[in-house]
Amino acid sequence: MDLFRTFRISASGMDAQALRLRVVAENLANRDTTATTPEGDPYRRKTVSFENRLDRALGAETVRVKQVGRDQSEFGTRFEPGHPAADENGYVKVPNVNSFIEMMDMREAQRGFSANLSVLEVTRGMLTRAIELLR
Repeated sequence: MDLFRTFRISASGMDAQALRLRVVAENLANRDTTATTPEGDPYRRKTVSFENRLDRALGAETVRVKQVGRDQSEFGTRFEPGHPAADENGYVKVPNVNSFIEMMDMREAQRGFSANLSVLEVTRGMLTRAIELLR
């Protein structure tokens, strides 16, 4: 396999995982973001979907982000009667972000990013050794 093709394939994986890390960070940053009115909804968790794509220039399959969607699961509620977004019973809708799930997603994305980085480092080493042999 062409070593430069390997660079591009790994880079596409790193790009996808980097976006996933940004989405996880956004979810964690907004885990306590509620609405400002009783009719409003709090922050809705974002999700990332990947897909394989044939890169015709490379002649290989690469990964890319298919879409950044919204998690349609139910919002939680918290009793806080003094909050501006509280309903008539004193409950406020809270985001559907689970910190544990986000941390697991972050860990998985970090491992995927690291694996692609390792491939880049090994490929670079192979390329460097090939150049040294040609000298």
